[in-house]
Amino acid sequence: MACAQTGSGKTAAFCFPIISGIMKNSQSDPRPTRMPRMSFPSALILSPTRELSVQIHEEAKKFAYQTGVRVVVAYGGAPINLQLRELERGVDILVATPGRLVDLLERARVSLQMIRYLALDEADRMLDMGFEPQIRKIVEQMDMPPPGLRQTLLFSATFPKEIQRLASDFLSNYVFLAVGRVGSSTDLIVQRVEYVLETDKRSHLMDLLHAQRENGLHSRQALTLVFVETKKGADSLEHWLYSNGFPATAIHGDRTQQEREYALRSFKSGKTPILVATDVAARGLDIPHVAHVVNFDLPNDIDDYVHRIGRTGRAGKTGLATAFFNDNNASLAKSLADLMQEANQEVPAWLSRFATRSSSMKNNRRGGGSGGRFGGRDFRRDNSFGKGSVDFYGGGYINSGYGVVGVSDGYGGGYSSSVNSAWD
Repeated sequence: MACAQTGSGKTAAFCFPIISGIMKNSQSDPRPTRMPRMSFPSALILSPTRELSVQIHEEAKKFAYQTGVRVVVAYGGAPINLQLRELERGVDILVATPGRLVDLLERARVSLQMIRYLALDEADRMLDMGFEPQIRKIVEQMDMPPPGLRQTLLFSATFPKEIQRLASDFLSNYVFLAVGRVGSSTDLIVQRVEYVLETDKRSHLMDLLHAQRENGLHSRQALTLVFVETKKGADSLEHWLYSNGFPATAIHGDRTQQEREYALRSFKSGKTPILVATDVAARGLDIPHVAHVVNFDLPNDIDDYVHRIGRTGRAGKTGLATAFFNDNNASLAKSLADLMQEANQEVPAWLSRFATRSSSMKNNRRGGGSGGRFGGRDFRRDNSFGKGSVDFYGGGYINSGYGVVGVSDGYGGGYSSSVNSAWD
């Protein structure tokens, strides 16, 4: 279970060792009896959105260049026949969304019996209410080898406690690896929170965009991502921006896959340098040149805020995140103030007052409680597990310097002798 800040390279962290492991074991692994038109991948990478699956596939193909390791992607909303033809050509690593994978399994076009590596990217979202039944079906009810015979890798920027408990169902004697100030945002992102009434949000956004334009921050080298809470709100704001002279496009779950792909291409190329999005774009997407993330509507959950602003300030670059806050967001005040303080950001005095008023109320985030850890701590080290354990932020975990917990052999993790750890 690996936890690290947005934009820190988590995709490479699970792709490289998986590719390496497949290359090392390609000769020794017994091949199943060939069955017509059925594929037997060695590794499965699951992600919550089509866009993220496509991105992981593109990155994994680069990493696997000239290695002989073949990477295929499968996701809903696109013609299945094209994906079936790709699978028939052979697959070592299958990148998929849960829904399309279940479809392929039920059609008997993919078998999981040879899986050595299972990776869940954005694992906390994968295991929340929407995806848990599909994940359980894939992992527990199909022909996938049990935890001792496969290595399971769960990656995210946030791991709330109840998601850790749920994730532990899929793991055996696992390592919790935390790198950096986990669950927080990188201090390369300058965070600003502005008090804006609902009725003033559009005019305030217009002021921001005009200021960007005057400062030259409105081009293919400086893209702006605007987050809203509803699909209807995304369509409405896109239309309003366009009618006011700001080329914009939108992405949300009701758009067809073709429309979503076109919107992303148009945004990345700078043709429409403003993208209005619901949370479908918040998880994992790595879009170069996003200079500014605007939370037009703040989410209800602090973890979602972390993932949203993590679309800028990636891979060592700086970025700006602006949030429009009003009384409707009072339940987020303490979590937001804590997060900003932890990332060395200036917390407005009015937000601190909101936070003080709401501190007696339970934080409205999946992690629960008010510890401000944002899922960056192994829940097994709380009271019910290792008593007297050392606090993560004190750096007192096993001497790797990366917060590895409960490891007997560096990267052990309780695998049987028949499976190699991807990090061996």
